[in-house]
Amino acid sequence: MFDNILLGLSALSDVTMLAAIAAGVLGGVMIGVLPGLSSTMGVALLIPITFSMPPQVGLAMLGGIYLSSTYSGSISAILLNIPGTSAAVATLLDGHPMSKRGQSTRAISLATFGSCIGGLISVVALLFIAPPLAEFSLMFGSPEYFLLAVFGITVIASLSAGAMEKGLIAGAIGLILSTIGNHPLTGEMRYTLGLPSLYDGIPLVVSLIGLYSIPEVIDMVTKRNQSERPLINTDASNPFTFLPEVLSQKINLLRSSLIGIVVGIIPGVGCSVGGFLSYDAAKRISKKPKEFGNGSPEGVIACETANNAVTGGTLIPLLTLGIPGNPVTAVLLGGIMIHGLRPGAELFTLNAEITYGFILSLFVANLLFVPIGLFIAKYCVRIIQVPRPILAPIIMTLAVVGAYSIRSSIEDIAIMLFVGAVGFIFQLFNVPRAPLVLGLVLGTLAEGELARSLALVHGDVFAFATQLVTRPISFVILLLCFYALYQGIVQHRKKSKILED
Repeated sequence: MFDNILLGLSALSDVTMLAAIAAGVLGGVMIGVLPGLSSTMGVALLIPITFSMPPQVGLAMLGGIYLSSTYSGSISAILLNIPGTSAAVATLLDGHPMSKRGQSTRAISLATFGSCIGGLISVVALLFIAPPLAEFSLMFGSPEYFLLAVFGITVIASLSAGAMEKGLIAGAIGLILSTIGNHPLTGEMRYTLGLPSLYDGIPLVVSLIGLYSIPEVIDMVTKRNQSERPLINTDASNPFTFLPEVLSQKINLLRSSLIGIVVGIIPGVGCSVGGFLSYDAAKRISKKPKEFGNGSPEGVIACETANNAVTGGTLIPLLTLGIPGNPVTAVLLGGIMIHGLRPGAELFTLNAEITYGFILSLFVANLLFVPIGLFIAKYCVRIIQVPRPILAPIIMTLAVVGAYSIRSSIEDIAIMLFVGAVGFIFQLFNVPRAPLVLGLVLGTLAEGELARSLALVHGDVFAFATQLVTRPISFVILLLCFYALYQGIVQHRKKSKILED
């Protein structure tokens, strides 16, 4: 093990390797900041460029893009209430309220340092405990994946404390929207209105752009009395003054990192789910749960630590078993195989120098996106000082370009506008939007795994229900689901009682 690490360090000492990491991090930060340009797109576009590079150099560049773009989606989420990537959806719940209070630099700094620490911890896990964790993930079958999706959905109860009825309605709408497209097993088309763009369901990134950008644009345009003033004030603090605040939350950092790693190991779950689960856990344990949703630093740190910890977790089954955990790692798998490498034991033995060089390059990438991200964010902060009449069309243009760029489809722009209209209606009636996103993200996973589970028992519902309580892992997750629902109901009742008093 340690001999292989030394081989990796030797590969990392190459100037070309370091330059590739820096280029990847810079490109990834720029990609993540712009709504619609996903990590998957960035990695896919850069793979052809790596053909002529040595394998470890090419993989280091792709890894830098993956990590930094996952982090930098938080910048636009905090400043504009528009997540640059799906990983940053949970971050805007507290990040944007902090920005509206003039704490944009503080929020971005907390997100940056939290992302860095979560990423570093996940790389340590990747380096030392990849094989055992990958083997544990093989113990998950369709019932476990189904319950895991249900457990994620139960977070809606916590996200909607004080407005649980509205939150459940939003979550239900998200679940209904997730059924659009082809059936996960039969391939039957449902609710597509004959539109080819809906055959694969409602695109998640397009939905996020519409759900969060359109209401913001309408809000800016309709508030005429504020048209001549900057949107909000910003602080001019040194970002590194907030590092001790992040380091003081050791339990939050460790818990969020572990949640992110576990979520990353399990294929098909994703960074956004890791952020929501970590946010929910932080809120339950926090001494100041009322601050969550109103600008809680703990919430920002929890979300960003978890979603960057997911990145290292997704690489564990990829490198050891060849199982991609999300779309980005699926593209990354193609890049690995293009360079003549095969995931598995050979990757850690015969190609140890390449593999460990790649893993250690992720350490450097996590450290490097801190200065690069903070430098770029310093200029992005000025965006929120632009007057509303100028900022609104800029955001609208970015939204349209971002929605179109994903699949070069005009229909995606129409989908974005439709979801944006739904988001505006939600805003008018004070309905939380996060539960809708959670339902949309997890609905597809839950339906697919439920269908597979029932197919395995030939449609016998009783046999399926028996599996849920007799399989050890399923039973534990089921208990967690009931506990999450109970906690959400208790929080809702407490908040309702306070409002009545």
